[in-house]
Order: sequence, then structure tokens, then C-alpha cells
Amino acid sequence: MRLRAGMETARYTTNMKLGVDFGTNRIVVAAADRGNYPLVCFEGPEGAAPDWFPSLVAVKGDERRYGWEAWESQTDESWTVVRSIKRLLEDAGPQTLLDLGEQQLKIIQLLNGLASALLSALRERSNLHVQPGEPMEVVLGVPAHANSNQRFLTVEAFRAAGFDVLGVLNEPSAASIEFGHRQRQTKSRAETILVYDLGGGTFDASLVTLDENVHHVIASEGIPTIGGDDFDQVLADMALEAVDIEPDTRERIPAAAWFRLLEECRTKKEALNPNSRRIVLDLETVDPAWGSVQMPVVDFYEQARPLMEETLNVAEDLVKAHYEGDVDALYITGGGSELPLVARVLRERFGRRVRRSAYTRSATAIGLAIQADHPEAYRLSERLARYFGVWRESESGSRIVFDPLFAKGISLPSPGEPNLKIRRLYHPVHNIGHFRFLECSHRAPDGTPSGEVTLWDQIRFPFDPAIEEAGDLATLPVSRDAGAASQRIEELYECDSAGSISVSISNRSSGYSRTYRLGHWGVDEEPVKPSGKRRKPGHSAFAAKN
Repeated sequence: MRLRAGMETARYTTNMKLGVDFGTNRIVVAAADRGNYPLVCFEGPEGAAPDWFPSLVAVKGDERRYGWEAWESQTDESWTVVRSIKRLLEDAGPQTLLDLGEQQLKIIQLLNGLASALLSALRERSNLHVQPGEPMEVVLGVPAHANSNQRFLTVEAFRAAGFDVLGVLNEPSAASIEFGHRQRQTKSRAETILVYDLGGGTFDASLVTLDENVHHVIASEGIPTIGGDDFDQVLADMALEAVDIEPDTRERIPAAAWFRLLEECRTKKEALNPNSRRIVLDLETVDPAWGSVQMPVVDFYEQARPLMEETLNVAEDLVKAHYEGDVDALYITGGGSELPLVARVLRERFGRRVRRSAYTRSATAIGLAIQADHPEAYRLSERLARYFGVWRESESGSRIVFDPLFAKGISLPSPGEPNLKIRRLYHPVHNIGHFRFLECSHRAPDGTPSGEVTLWDQIRFPFDPAIEEAGDLATLPVSRDAGAASQRIEELYECDSAGSISVSISNRSSGYSRTYRLGHWGVDEEPVKPSGKRRKPGHSAFAAKN
């Protein structure tokens, strides 16, 4: 194994157990080492040994680069560097294309390539001592608000790369394990903490009660469109305005130049401390004629504060809805939370209860590694973060109603426990069952989906035995069938510990069935483009609900 100077080799005597925090901008890996959970260091540029791996993909024709190789491609205009691929998974499926202008690529292929590059880097270009053929057993972190499709795509990408995926945990829940592990010697009673997890591209808040080694997740909320990326974008917009760059000129900035500008903003943002007064940005990274620009930090914080207020609204509403009294602590994690503005605003609202993790960028990975190492020591009571259901006809087809099969907040099984199961039995009235599934973050007073809504694939099942062997049921009309009432149909839905859902639909009368893994697999959709524009404030789930 090749190691650069300064990278000490970590040695392990059993199968490699890792916690992998697949972040929007950075992948952080923690290893289990005889009761310790050190971060893995990688070979970086210019002899550096960073304790993270970039979530970057670089594309040039048929060539692909990932991680640090993609990072080093940013100065080459012939390469297109894709940031924040994790954000693209929210509405993606295996057929979803990423539009890069000159070509369109399947997002899942880029995700698989990134996971494979990570595995190769862990084996060959990190401070891990890995035996040839030694299994890499991992517990993966996902956002608390991630839909089932995101979870499945993430797990499948890591499995396809060659990782042995032991389980999946919500990121705030993993951070609570790190918190509980660190505090276990001093805890004398149960504590309820609010985990405030502001990452590179997403925000999560979770209420967790810590009772000895049992972590009960009371409830979770999140905003999939707020994270450190958005603060970078705020800073970039301010810089371009400061040097009078017209909107039409901004629209013509090449993707590679946008990447360099955002990286310059990220670097200068991460260098801020509570005493910083000015930010100096080098715009020559975009255009040599633009020079540099100085901006007061207070102006940047003023522009960024609306994003902070959105996260605060979600966190406070979560506590009001699910907990009486004051939480014992507000635990701050996530790379985005390192911005001094975050701690300042949170202390204004929550006072002395604010506790910043000593490992803001790595608390999640450490918690995941602890869970991988001792799954029996910390029993986690996770909950489903969204409603999952199907549209159904009622009143002889005159109305469409939402049937919430799995309710938001329902307790998920622990890894190894039986799946949650729900059955529906009925006699149909149509020749074909047309199922339209979705997930949603909230429901309106009349029960209809609201907030963040994710549409899933539509499924067609032959209720009429005469068309059991028909090919594409979408080509046949759905019609009322007098003989359908003689058939007895069963729907069996199963939800596993990761929140992935499948359904088996059976014609019990005629003896045939079909099983579907539910998700976003076959939708004929428009290609998506890499994120480059800032989201508009007010797009949180709570804003949509209200």
C-alpha cells in the first residue's frame, strides 16, 4: 500500500468496520479500532493527508474522475466537475439523466463510480491497513428526511462497489450515538437532546431521548435544500454584484469557472472565525480581468441569516409539536454549522443549552462506526421520516383519496428484526389495478399530501385473470369489469430497517402474484442539471405546509 509522509498506518485485527458519512461535499469515514474510532486519512494533493474524500465527479467525454482526482481537474477547462451529487438523488432513479450540456449521463452510474473510487482509495491510498480480500463492513448515514428511494440508491451504489453494507442510519441519529458514547460516563439520567445537523447540502433536526444505551428518536424534520452549499452561493452572488457583473454575463460563466468560484467561496467561508471582519475573494479564478473583492463579514451574515431562520423555524416547530418543556441540550453537528453565524444565532435562541460537537464534520461518521462496531451496545429506535401511501378511488370512482400505508413517525425495525408489514384485502371493480404511490412530509387537515412530496413509479397489476400474461398493461384501458368482484386481491407492503418499501400484489382467487420494490425506477422524466442557482428562502417543508 502506498502511503505519503505523515500518514501513520492504522492496523486492525478483525474485519474492517467503518462508518461512512456520505456528505454533499465530503465523504468522511471513521474506523473501529479496539474501542477507538479514528478518522481515515487519504492521499490528497501536494502531499496532504486530509481526513475526508471529496464527493466530486469530473467528466470529459468518456473519461471519469472521482474524489481527489476530480478535485485536481477543476483547473482544467476540458473537464466538467459535478458538485453535490447527493442533492440530485432526492428525485432520481436508475434512469434519471444528468444534463451536462454536451452530454447526458445516468446519475446512478456516476454514484456507483464514486462509491467504487472511495473503496479503491480506502484500500490503496489511505492510512488503513487492509488485507487483500478483507471485507469492508460499513454502516451508511443518510439524511433523516431522505425518501426511501434515496436510501435504496445509496445502499445499492455502495453494495455494487463492493462494500458489505451492515445497515443505514439517519445522520442525526448517528450523531446522537457519538454524543451518548462521549457522555456515557457522566450521564446519571435520561436526556432529551435536539440534534441540529447542518451539512453541506441538507439540514436535519431530530429529537432524541438518550436512556442508558437506548436512543429513542421521538421525531425528525428536515430541509433538503439548505446547507453549506447555499451559503457559498450567497457569497458568490454578493461578490459578483460587488464588481457589477451583469446577470447575462453570469449566465455565460462556464461550469468549470462556477465550480472554482464556489470553491473559493467555500474556502474563505470556512476560514471565518468569530473575530473575522472582512472576506477577500479572488475572482481571477473565474476571469483574470475581475481581480479580487473585499466584503464586510456582517454583510455576508445579513444575507445568509434568512437561511438560518428557516432552519430555526423547523427546529423550534419540531420541539413544540413533539415535546413539552425545554430540551436538555441542542447538539450542533455538520460541516455547515462551523460558520460562526450558526452558533451565534442558536445561542440567541437556546442559550446555554447549545453544545457544539468537538467533531462537527465527523460526529456522524464516528457514530456510524460505533454502531458498526457494537450494534448490540446502542439500540436505536428509528422512525419513518415521511408518510408513504397510494391514491385510491372511493365512492364508486367519484373521488380520489390518499391511503397512508405507513405513517410518518412510525417506529422502524432494528437491523435483523422482521420488517413492518401492512395488508390490504378487497374485491376489485376494475380489470387492472393502477397504483400511484408517493411520499410526503406532511398532510393537510383533509388528509391530502402536502409539504415535500415525492412521486414514485406507477404500477399496474392484472386483476382480471384473462390478462395475467399480457405484456405492457399500460397499453390496455382500465375499465370496470363485472367479473372482477369474484377475485380476491391482497396487497402486502413491507418496510425494512432502512425505510425501503416493497409490495407483493396477489390475486388470491386465481393464484398469481407480483412483487415490486417501490421507488422511482421507470419514470420517463426530464434530465436534471447540476445545482448552480441558489434556492429561494421559504421552501422548507414547514413553509409549504403553512
